[in-house]
Amino acid sequence: MSIAQINSNAADPILQIRSLKQYFPLGKKGGQRLFVKAVDDVSLDIGRGEILGLVGESGSGKSTLAYSVVGLYRPSAGQILFEGEKIGARRPLPLRKDIQIVFQDPGSSLNPRQTIGEILELPLKVHFPALKSGERQKRVRELLQMVELPAAYAWKTPGAIGSGEKQMAAIARALAPGPKFIILDEPTSALDVSIQAKIINMLLRLRREHNLTYLFITHDLSLMRNIATRVIILYLGRVAEIAGTEDFFRRPTHPYTQMLLSSIPVLGAEDEALKPARILSQGEIPSPVNLPTGCSFHQRCHAVLDRCPGDDPSLRQIGAEHWVRCHRQ
Repeated sequence: MSIAQINSNAADPILQIRSLKQYFPLGKKGGQRLFVKAVDDVSLDIGRGEILGLVGESGSGKSTLAYSVVGLYRPSAGQILFEGEKIGARRPLPLRKDIQIVFQDPGSSLNPRQTIGEILELPLKVHFPALKSGERQKRVRELLQMVELPAAYAWKTPGAIGSGEKQMAAIARALAPGPKFIILDEPTSALDVSIQAKIINMLLRLRREHNLTYLFITHDLSLMRNIATRVIILYLGRVAEIAGTEDFFRRPTHPYTQMLLSSIPVLGAEDEALKPARILSQGEIPSPVNLPTGCSFHQRCHAVLDRCPGDDPSLRQIGAEHWVRCHRQ
């Protein structure tokens, strides 16, 4: 299978993931080594300028994949390339400048003992050591303006501002080095709905203005429909389905995808018509330490076949940009 075939804008990929595995050792049992298979043989490309939505339940491997991309984890196998350069556990300074991440909880990712201005100034000191103090202060004001925060917030500490404002400051910090690629790890899930909308609109504006590429991680499929160019569904560390956003919502194919989409609450008849028939979630997510044989979803699947428990399906193409890992295709 050609990797380029399963990726949008493959002629100009900014990030390439090749057969990535991220296993965490747990010791031994009965003489056999045990591993948590957090990410298990994932390959994909992210085209320059796109917003790739990465969706899955808790424990699906979304954040582990993100942390591998930013270099927090050394891959157990496979490789990650950014603009053709391999990413390892120790990224060279230019890569740390070009790849940034915004975490779900800004309260735990911002230093409570520093002012917002000091937090934003630190990456400027690291990546632009030639800048003088006055130039850094000017850049801090520009960053606050970019995320729609008043200049006076430079003197506030994280504890003195609201959760939404903390996340805006975290986004400003990610923008400080002038990145090309930003990972957004559920950046709005802990915020009020009105603040969520403001931050999403701001992220879309920043993408247009600064030619950014996003990997947007979430468990909220409704959000993906409005912002993503493509959607990937992860289940137990593996790709279950990947498609362009419009095709994904109009023709969900994997039983796991159908189950997720059928559970989305909607307000209008038009949205209700796009949903699959109601599929009740059954069973629990298996342990990533002791994965089921065959298809890893077969114990929860409403459309399981006789071959599913013993035969692991491969990722198959069913459309121009639509791939699915299922024996029914």
